[in-house]
Amino acid sequence: MIRHIVFFTAKPANLDAVVEGLNLLGQIPHSLHFEVTRNSKVDQFGNDVDVVVYAEFADETALAAYKAHPLYAEATRRVRPLRELRFAADVPAREASVAMRRSA
Repeated sequence: MIRHIVFFTAKPANLDAVVEGLNLLGQIPHSLHFEVTRNSKVDQFGNDVDVVVYAEFADETALAAYKAHPLYAEATRRVRPLRELRFAADVPAREASVAMRRSA
């Protein structure tokens, strides 16, 4: 499984439009889980991130199909001029049994 996590910053006047544009991505059928969330900004060291996209995909093929979907291009077209920074990470998820053994 691949976890796709993207952090955005935007001017306050653009936040609603950024969230609205990013929510288009949830209509793309290739993800196992998808959410767009505003940062609650309660971290004591840094709260620069305004919006987070979190999605899970079965594998890299599903992630590639998601990024190739026309709604992905449309969301990018809407959001890119409104956002300031974008940081993305595609992280392979560890198997639950391995993660549980290490935390014990």
